[in-house]
Amino acid sequence: MKAKIIIITLVAIVFGSNLFGQTKPSKENSKQKTVLLINTHLTYPGWSEGKLNASFYKVAKDFFISKNYKILETKVENGYNPDEEVEKHLQADIVILQTPVNWENTPWIYKKYVDEVFNSALKSKTFLSGDGRSEAEGSKQYGMGGKMQGKKFMISATWNAPKESFNNPENPLWKGKSADDALFNIAANYLFTGFEVVPGHYCYDVYHNKHIKEDLENYPAYLQKVFNIK
Repeated sequence: MKAKIIIITLVAIVFGSNLFGQTKPSKENSKQKTVLLINTHLTYPGWSEGKLNASFYKVAKDFFISKNYKILETKVENGYNPDEEVEKHLQADIVILQTPVNWENTPWIYKKYVDEVFNSALKSKTFLSGDGRSEAEGSKQYGMGGKMQGKKFMISATWNAPKESFNNPENPLWKGKSADDALFNIAANYLFTGFEVVPGHYCYDVYHNKHIKEDLENYPAYLQKVFNIK
């Protein structure tokens, strides 16, 4: 009997707790994931103070904290170091851009941010190793030189435009385009470097203030679904 107990003990040591129907977490599964939150609101005193974008930003931050993510943060308006932003992107599993839509685009400070950060990454060859083209295939594989596969990017934007103006062929501005289509230029650099771009989260028609509370309340469920977080 004593010999049997010794044998069982040795087997348990060798094979771990699987003997008793339990699975040891793998290093991959146990590794804490990281999210980079970028707020690119630009303040116009007395007109656009950024409270709504700050609210969505906080909801996202609180959600990822509750899911045990490491949080990296950048408020573009407060300044940044391009090389440090490159490192944040390299660490992040998820990048979320929180932005108002100003004249059908982000505030200009975000384009400056992108130019400086992605040019730094181009110089260091950390985000990409080229544009994907080769002598053998010419321009066929343009856009396939990225190194950031396995990472995800999402836009969370606040719009003056009503939801009904999108996906509507009769709308004279968007002509049937979705909100994701309208902001594709913002996501394109992430696609170019290998990120997966997931459908954006949008708060529409913000100046009428009829549904903002509901949009904020529903945002965590959207994040959980779109990033497949348990």
